[in-house]
Amino acid sequence: MKMRGAVLYEQGLARPYGTSNPLVIEELDLDGPQQNEVLVEIRAAGLCHSDLSTIEGIRTRPLPAVLGHEAAGIVREVGPGVTDLKEGDHVVLIFVMSCGKCFECQSGRSHLCGASFESKMKGELVGGGRRLSLKGKPINHAGGVSCFAEYAVLDRSSMVKLPSDISFDDAALFGCAVITGVGAVINTANVQPGETVAVFGLGGVGLSAIMGAKLAGAEPIIGVDLRAEKMTLAKSLGAHATVNAGEGTERTAAAIKDLTSGGVLHAIELSGTVKGLEAAYASLRAGGTVTIAGLTPADATFEISPYMMAAKEFRLQGCYMGSCSAPDDMPKFVDYYREGKLPVDQLRTDELGLDGINEGFERLADGSAIRQILKPHG
Repeated sequence: MKMRGAVLYEQGLARPYGTSNPLVIEELDLDGPQQNEVLVEIRAAGLCHSDLSTIEGIRTRPLPAVLGHEAAGIVREVGPGVTDLKEGDHVVLIFVMSCGKCFECQSGRSHLCGASFESKMKGELVGGGRRLSLKGKPINHAGGVSCFAEYAVLDRSSMVKLPSDISFDDAALFGCAVITGVGAVINTANVQPGETVAVFGLGGVGLSAIMGAKLAGAEPIIGVDLRAEKMTLAKSLGAHATVNAGEGTERTAAAIKDLTSGGVLHAIELSGTVKGLEAAYASLRAGGTVTIAGLTPADATFEISPYMMAAKEFRLQGCYMGSCSAPDDMPKFVDYYREGKLPVDQLRTDELGLDGINEGFERLADGSAIRQILKPHG
C-alpha cells in the first residue's frame, strides 16, 4: 500500500529544524503484515525526546528511517499467527517487544527482553527484514515501531489492546511518557506513602513521574526544571514545590535539602543530562536512591565517590520503560486514568500534521512544548 511518512536521512542537521527539515515527508510503500505482525492505522503519535536525540545524532540509528515510537491507532489487518487481535481493535504501541521465552521474560522483566535488540539495531522488524520502501529501496524501522506515518506494520508484541472509549490523543502517551514516568516511580523506585521524591526534568516523562509520585502517596514531591511554565504544570499535577535548576548543582541540591529537611529518599532523573544526574545525586539523604530513566548521550560519564556510597548507603539504579510489563501494567494505568488519577490530557500542548513535524521538533528542542500530538491523517 502507499502511505505518507516522515523519513530521517541525515542526523545532526542544524537548528532551527523548521529550516533544515531533517524529516522529509515521502510517499512510501508499506508491505502487508507477515507472521505475527499487525497493520495499524496511526491515529495519534507523540513527539518525544528520544526521537529528538536521534535527529540530533546523540543516538545513532540505521538510516534512512521512519521515526516515532509512541502512538495509538486502529488494527486494520492481522498477519498469520495473530489470533488475539482483529480488525477495528484499538491499540497503543510500545517500543519493547518481548519473546516470552528468555530469562528476562520468564523472570518478570519482559521490558529487558533482548530478543528484538539485534533486529532493532539493524532497522528491521523482529521477523526479519523491512516492510517499508521508497522507489524500491528499503527504509529502516525505528525501534520496531516507526509511527510517524499514516500506517505501520509491527510485531504483535509491540502493542497492547485498549478499550475503545479512550481517546487516541491520550492513549498515545501511554506508550512511552506514562509507562516510563509512572513506572519509574511505582515499579523501579517502589516509592512508598510519605517518602520524599524529587523529579529532575519536567517533560512528558517527568510530569508523568510527578503524577506517579502523587499516586504513590509521596510527600513532599519536588519538580526540578529550567522552565517556569513546566514547574507550574508540575504543581497542578501534584508537586508540592519546585526548584529552578538554572542556578547550578550545588544550589539546586541545597534548595531540595531545605525543602525536605536533609534531602530526598528518591531522586528520579529524567532530564537525560549529566548535570541533572549530578544534582539528583547531590540531593539525596542517607539511604537515598537515584533512579535513572533519562537517556544521556551514549558517551556521557558521571563521577561518584564509592566511599560516600558506602558511608551513606546511596544507590544508583537504571530504569528502562518504567520496569513495566506492558500487558500487565498498561491496563492498571488506564484504570487510574479513568479514575482521574492520571490526567494525561494535561501533558498535551499542541497538535500537528505530518507537514508540521519539523517545526514540532524545533518546539521540543527549545523546551516550549511538552507532548505534541501528531495526526498523520491531518
